[in-house]
Amino acid sequence: MRILVAEDDRLLGTSIRSGLVQEGFAVDLVADGNAADSALRSTSYDAITLDLGLPGIAGEALLRGLRERNDRTPVIVLTAAGFVLDRVRLLDLGADDYLVKPFDLIELCARLRALIRRSGGDVGEVISCGTLTLARHTRTVTVKGRRVDLTNREFWVLEALLRNRHWVVSRRQIEEALYGWGDEVESNSVEVHIFNLRRKIGRGLIKTVRGVGYQVVPEQVGAAAE
Repeated sequence: MRILVAEDDRLLGTSIRSGLVQEGFAVDLVADGNAADSALRSTSYDAITLDLGLPGIAGEALLRGLRERNDRTPVIVLTAAGFVLDRVRLLDLGADDYLVKPFDLIELCARLRALIRRSGGDVGEVISCGTLTLARHTRTVTVKGRRVDLTNREFWVLEALLRNRHWVVSRRQIEEALYGWGDEVESNSVEVHIFNLRRKIGRGLIKTVRGVGYQVVPEQVGAAAE
């Protein structure tokens, strides 16, 4: 899952980014509204954390512009304003949620996961596919009732494939979901994650569409898992 963190306080922004990365998110960090606007116009994000006091394009203007061009990416506003009317105004502008500074990073992570789950269309908390079940809220995976231990990035790859199981997901789409700017991406990292998923869950789980990407094959899920 890829998150844009727009925060002009570099110490806080770096802290948020580090915490989210530890939770398995891919994170891009920007410190002003112009950079945030450019990122949002060129990159697809699963959610945004938005500081209102950004230099350049202010946070409120950025949020307003996002909604005016019908971009429904979930936004959680990080604000120092604690008054009810301020929070109501932010929600009316198009924010999906807010946190009043100072906040607990654990709560921010939980709220981001909740926003992403709710924005997933018809995909609910639990995704079932053949004998495989993926629980998004607890980040657990079972095959035939047996729990399978996955790394954070293996989980995100599997979740992305299951959410888009009616389509072929390209290698680039997977990389964009897993890695933020500046992250070192090995040339074969996606292939390694796919290999590990097949080893842990079953060789028939993921079909390689040569030259295009990968797709879940429901009737084969778990067929080869030990």
